[in-house]
Amino acid sequence: MSPASPQPPTSERETRVTRISRSQRIAGSIAVAALLATGVSTLSATSAGASPTTATVGAQALALSSNQHADLLRAAAADTAGTARELSLGSKEKLVVRDVIKDANGTTHTRYERTYDGLPVLGGDLIVHTAKSGSVSGVTKATKATIKVASTTAAVKPAAAQQKALSAAKSAGADKAATDNAPRKVIWAATGKPTLAYETVIGGFQDDGTPSQLHVVTDAATGKKLSQWQAVKTGTGNSEYSGKVTLGTTKSGSQYQLNDAARGGHKTYNLNHGTSGKGTLFTDADDTWGNGAASNAQTAAVDAHYGAAETWDFYKNVLKRNGIAGDGKASYSRVHYGNSYVNAFWDDSCFCMTYGDGSGNADPLTAIDVAGHEMSHGLTAATANLDYTGESGGLNEATSDIFGTAVEFYANNASDPGDYLIGEKIDINGDGTPLRYMDKPSKDGGSADYWSSSLGNLDVHYSSGPANHFFYLLSEGSGKKTINGVSYDSPTSNGSTVTGIGRDKAVQIWYKALSTYMTSTTNYAAARQATLKAAGDLYGTTSTEYKAVGAAWSGINVK
Repeated sequence: MSPASPQPPTSERETRVTRISRSQRIAGSIAVAALLATGVSTLSATSAGASPTTATVGAQALALSSNQHADLLRAAAADTAGTARELSLGSKEKLVVRDVIKDANGTTHTRYERTYDGLPVLGGDLIVHTAKSGSVSGVTKATKATIKVASTTAAVKPAAAQQKALSAAKSAGADKAATDNAPRKVIWAATGKPTLAYETVIGGFQDDGTPSQLHVVTDAATGKKLSQWQAVKTGTGNSEYSGKVTLGTTKSGSQYQLNDAARGGHKTYNLNHGTSGKGTLFTDADDTWGNGAASNAQTAAVDAHYGAAETWDFYKNVLKRNGIAGDGKASYSRVHYGNSYVNAFWDDSCFCMTYGDGSGNADPLTAIDVAGHEMSHGLTAATANLDYTGESGGLNEATSDIFGTAVEFYANNASDPGDYLIGEKIDINGDGTPLRYMDKPSKDGGSADYWSSSLGNLDVHYSSGPANHFFYLLSEGSGKKTINGVSYDSPTSNGSTVTGIGRDKAVQIWYKALSTYMTSTTNYAAARQATLKAAGDLYGTTSTEYKAVGAAWSGINVK
């Protein structure tokens, strides 16, 4: 499958951690810090599943219930004005709480969006790190720039911005392009100097039949296009079925439903080859679903529902996360999208996953790793919210490949053993080769093995290559080896030998970096910084794990 057209590059910047001065800490903690320090009690820090047993337990995220997570959010929202003052933000800036993560040692990581004079600031997100004592230990910002514009009065009319966005969508090959959301004024801070701009969302369909939600940002003074990205995130897994599995179902009257009450109420729907709406909830009289053949409509639903359950359990047991957004609420799945649709996608707007049936409607794309991939786009949106363009877009895609792979290993399903190959069962190339390789990404013919200054010009499915390669090197190391019957041979850009620390530890490091140190604008250099910080928190800055993170990044030319 060919990915979408290349995304525009995003400028490189390092995410900084700004230390609050000693005098500020001594002067007293701000109200929100005190609330966060006392907002949760009697939380378990026990590791489970594939969590690394040698990690510094205090730096691992706690498993929060829905109510505990909500309490943290309320506490953070109680004094956003005080937090803004403590961070010396401008008088026109306000903070909006997005997420809070609490570590076993009492440290909290509170993620905020910013507004300026009432307008959303795109690329203005930040994370406040607060110690158990209530003192602010650091701040991670998406931009170093001061958020300020001369005026919030636009010279360009909204209609002109809308026309520019429609033209961009048509140039990108969109079919039936139409404005979903009228242009809204924003402050564009993701690249360079903050600028008054319009953000317009264009709907329709991409050239492969995927729904389109193209976000186009235009300068409100000149009408120039500043950026564009797709909000609907596509990914490809494999269509191999998982054999006989146990499903979470609910009985309603005389019928059973694909409604997993034990996992937030995750439901699976049949689109019956439609392309809109939820579809029809799958029901069955005897609670025995599908027959293992693609010709049976329930079979794809079985794989999708099972994959969602395995991903939920992986998040809960390994990442200590209660669902995608940490609030205990489930997404939902839709199968049988379109006709011969050879893809699957995550859509933030519906908080749902959608799967096509493959070429000739014969190979539904509903295996374990694709479910993990798609749900992890939702996880990324709920945490770092990496912009789906340039280097940050590549990191977004790589995150889904990383966690999709981790879910496949976690499931430990004999019909689909864990591997570092993406799309290995669907035979999309017609010659038995996978869609993507994590040990040497360039084997797919388009992905990059190593970072270069031109990486951001690639489509996000190809600029993900170096991050996938980093994860493989960190997990398994360089050179030749065989894992679960699959042979790998991973090189490095500098000819160095990298010794892996194991996939379990690599997963913990990537998740902590994503959830507590990455922002919407994180690029490869900033991802290196974030993962080193995460490894230092978990294992110490003199540990083998910390050194391995640095070596793996050097191995893909990120220094």
